[in-house]
Amino acid sequence: MISTFLMSCGAEKQDAKLNSPQLTGTWKLLTATLIEKGDTTVTDYTKDLSFIKIINDTHFAFLQHDLNKGKDSAAVFVSGGGKYTLKNNSYTEHLEYCSARNWEGNDFVFTITLKNDTLVQSGLEKVEAEGVNRVNIEKYVRWNE
Repeated sequence: MISTFLMSCGAEKQDAKLNSPQLTGTWKLLTATLIEKGDTTVTDYTKDLSFIKIINDTHFAFLQHDLNKGKDSAAVFVSGGGKYTLKNNSYTEHLEYCSARNWEGNDFVFTITLKNDTLVQSGLEKVEAEGVNRVNIEKYVRWNE
């Protein structure tokens, strides 16, 4: 009976699923890997760009901007947000607002893993209006600044 109890405790630990409180907070993007038509592009978000994602119990928002304060040809500002759903490790963003307006109204399904202060989300980004159909893998760290 004791071994059955210990085995069931181990099974519960293995079956532990990601939940919203673990996911809530502010996340800083470190790298983004895009795979499209056989080409892979990796962007380092620790140098010339900054991107954060803020997640509460029901909604997410993201903000991206260049680190040169918009004073050169690489000036950029991107923002968006909406509701999300989380079931086990399946995280779906329902993009309601976006500075790239053609992206609004789309759902993006990601598989997420959370280990210590690192969040990795990977999934397919498909936006027919923009001709986008690619795999996106993003690596975040919990941001407490």
